[in-house]
Amino acid sequence: MKKISILGSTGSIGTQALDVVRNNKDKFKIEALAVNTSIEKLKNQIIEFRPKVVAVYNEDKANELKKILPNEVDVDIYSGMKGLKTIASLESVDIVLTALVGMIGLVPTLEAIKYRKTIALANKETLVTAGSLVMNEAKKMGVDILPVDSEHSAIFQCLNGENNREIEKIILTASGGPFRNKTKEELINVTKNEALKHPNWSMGRKISIDSATLMNKGLEVIEAKWLFGVEASDIDVLVHPQSIIHSMVQFIDGSVIAQLGNPDMKLPIQYALSYPSRINNDYERLDLAKISSLTFEKPDVQTFSCLKLAYECLEKGGTYSTVLNAANEILVSEFLDDKIKFYDIPIYIEKALEKHSSIKEPTLEEILHIDNWSREFVKESIK
Repeated sequence: MKKISILGSTGSIGTQALDVVRNNKDKFKIEALAVNTSIEKLKNQIIEFRPKVVAVYNEDKANELKKILPNEVDVDIYSGMKGLKTIASLESVDIVLTALVGMIGLVPTLEAIKYRKTIALANKETLVTAGSLVMNEAKKMGVDILPVDSEHSAIFQCLNGENNREIEKIILTASGGPFRNKTKEELINVTKNEALKHPNWSMGRKISIDSATLMNKGLEVIEAKWLFGVEASDIDVLVHPQSIIHSMVQFIDGSVIAQLGNPDMKLPIQYALSYPSRINNDYERLDLAKISSLTFEKPDVQTFSCLKLAYECLEKGGTYSTVLNAANEILVSEFLDDKIKFYDIPIYIEKALEKHSSIKEPTLEEILHIDNWSREFVKESIK
């Protein structure tokens, strides 16, 4: 029986993780849950899964949760960053699934590592903003970081039993998002509703916009560098509209190993929670004869320049990726609020990167400071 904390239990990854737990009650138990503000959904999760401890980042919402829970429910409720760190470090917990959206996931992930918890990582920003720091801490504490993203889970599975030093190239696949094959002119006035319509995956709002700009793939390129110890030049992106091959690894002898499956996030979530074992499920099986063909093409980095910016940040190193991520978070939020246009996202990210003075080996405090600077710079720039 593995005991699990979920940071971000009401989001897309969190709710699908709870589906996995619901279907495997003999193998997993929920010890703790954490959310930002979604207390109505959290209330229902508490009643069903009976965690010992929960955290609500927003203090007012945490107090509100105490009032709406049934009297017979016995659960400790925490708030703020202290609450997230508590959820991440509970003594009884084996695995911490970090599924919070955004930079907020970094500090509790480091706390979980400090307490030697296995990390099931679904929070891209943790490695994008602080990859060197996080991986060094994980190595020092002997902590496994198991990727939950379908692409990184695929690479992780392809590397089972292989020597990482024999990797020639990692090939991340991308669906291309809702605007694949569109021109710059066609994208100038797209709306958030159009950008949110992903062709293959059911995802949260932020990650859906990142998929539309291809920033999501850029963040995954940066993550892959830290997870698998490769350089930017060793990571390719290939657009694969069917989303059946989730990623591939090419080795020094020319062999390519790929991981395939239907586009269902519960598969990589389940693998991260059950690793090193695989467990049975009743999910739809892949039928290649029914699909009949798989196609591939190179990404258009001129039209989707966020991917190009991510590669540039990775090659420069230092804290450029921190600036990239923070600026992107603010700009996606502004786009979702109809305050900026689609192409304002890469334009203002580039402005922040041009203004930034990078730090080669930043401390946590420096990373948090730069993250805050980038956010404030972008907010001021778009006024």
